[in-house]
Amino acid sequence: MSASDTPDIRRHMERLAAEGVDVVRVIYPDLMGTDRARDVLLDHLPSASEHGLAFCRAVYHTSPQGDVVPVTGGLDAGLPDVCVRPDLSTAAPLPWEPGVATCLGEVTDPATGGPAPESPRDLLGSVLARCSERGLCPVVGPELEYFLLEPAPGTPTGWRRSPEAIGAVYTAGLRADPDNHLLRTLRQLRDLGLGVITGNHEFDGGQYEINLTHSEALDAADRAFRFKAAVKELARKEGNMATFMAKPFGDAGGSGFHLHLSCGDTEGHNTFDDPSGAYGLSATARHAIAGILAHAPALTALANPTVNSYKRFGPDTLAPWLIDWGLDNRSAMVRIPPERGSGARLELRLGDASANPYLLIAGTIAAALLGIQEGEEPPAPLEGYGYDTAKSALLPASLPTALDALEADSALTDVLGKDFTTSFLTYKRNEVERFQRHVTDWEFTEYAYHL
Repeated sequence: MSASDTPDIRRHMERLAAEGVDVVRVIYPDLMGTDRARDVLLDHLPSASEHGLAFCRAVYHTSPQGDVVPVTGGLDAGLPDVCVRPDLSTAAPLPWEPGVATCLGEVTDPATGGPAPESPRDLLGSVLARCSERGLCPVVGPELEYFLLEPAPGTPTGWRRSPEAIGAVYTAGLRADPDNHLLRTLRQLRDLGLGVITGNHEFDGGQYEINLTHSEALDAADRAFRFKAAVKELARKEGNMATFMAKPFGDAGGSGFHLHLSCGDTEGHNTFDDPSGAYGLSATARHAIAGILAHAPALTALANPTVNSYKRFGPDTLAPWLIDWGLDNRSAMVRIPPERGSGARLELRLGDASANPYLLIAGTIAAALLGIQEGEEPPAPLEGYGYDTAKSALLPASLPTALDALEADSALTDVLGKDFTTSFLTYKRNEVERFQRHVTDWEFTEYAYHL
């Protein structure tokens, strides 16, 4: 940070102080997409901006239960630091926490001066740089679902859906949301400037969907990351829990993270649209679809990154099960919505809500870019209701299978980076190992009395 930057920092400090802010929360995503953060008193922002905030690099390698996974560059290197500097251009007051603003942090490796290999945001930036070399600017619109839970002492998990009303899909208002959770959340997220546009109750009790406006890919990922953090924080403030877990209940459907993707050119025109092309799509769009289909097994590891993710899949779930695409067909993995012109796009329905927004978007764009480079055409689109294994190949049915597919896809991992891929695979295979050693309630119920 040079002396010439100091006036800019002071301007941000004056702006924040005028809004009643005296603390800035600097946040950045870990490998899971969970927010890691530090609160900085406003008067100390110049120092934080110049020197950065030191975090142990192993924060990227720490499991949800607080275990440090032995990923290269962490424990083996003596637990070195990463440096996080606040990006004050992203600072915005938190509507529900007076005096506090939040901003994104930019992560660097002090040893190299470059990005940390595990940094999801920098990974997406590197993929977008490859797109820029081809004159392409990916545009993304995220759609996320989640469950709202309330305390339920005495139950096995301690939580229940809030409310437990069923049969209220695609509704809004008090019938499915008697406490007006959705309205409060929409307004608070709007005031935070996250670009939320609509929300509704989803298929199952306590399940909600909120859609974000489309924008350039990095901005969309930033907003999706901050969206997830904000929804969880708002629920905690009211003594509840919002979970983006893929499938938290065996008797309910899962929660998806659908991505709408198009590409602009250097003049801002939608390169996916072509009225004279097959299906009204340009060659660029069709090649992108072919790339996503070709790399779908590997992409599954990023789109469905937990052991639990694969319990969301299956016939008649409206979650993808096969590697296919279709025209306005919600049973396909890649759906092409009916709009054309500036609205021409594809919708990837593969991801679940537990996915790290940066990694899901980076992987999807990388696969699409590889397809554009190869120039392959996709097979004929799916007709009718999907889930016919005679028509299309199966997606990976478990996290270990998906991780193996990612490791084997050298073209995709070359775009994502070898260092990132090694770290991600090590981290996730440790998750699998820990799960395989865990004795579940189902096993006890199934076997203990009879065997």
